Amino acid sequence: MAALKYSRQREMIMDFLMTRKDHPTADIVYMNVRKQNPNISLGTVYRNLTLLADIGEIARLRVGDGVDHFDADTSPHYHFVCTECGSVIDLEMDSIEGILEIAGAHFDGHIAGHVTHFYGICGNCAKLKQLS
Repeated sequence: MAALKYSRQREMIMDFLMTRKDHPTADIVYMNVRKQNPNISLGTVYRNLTLLADIGEIARLRVGDGVDHFDADTSPHYHFVCTECGSVIDLEMDSIEGILEIAGAHFDGHIAGHVTHFYGICGNCAKLKQLS
């Protein structure tokens, strides 16, 4: 595979993602990167996010809300999805890689990995519910 040509727009997108822990959508990335570069197009942001995800530089998260979320942290970790506000949050927890053995115990194929999302109500939404 040929080396990826440098792109200022792609660097700006990566720099923005590296500052975030809330797994923004392409629209949020676009709105924020546009503050630095008003000439960037939404299409450019989408193309670069897709490219970065395809080459493994970022993670594309599909959590069931119909839009892709993006994460600069590509290390194995788990996510929590708030069913109230839709936020996607990193969970600090021990690895559950042992689940692969459990899943494979009665399966005659080879399980290579898993994607696990936890769902519920985030701390902010829980506080708001208590106040109302």
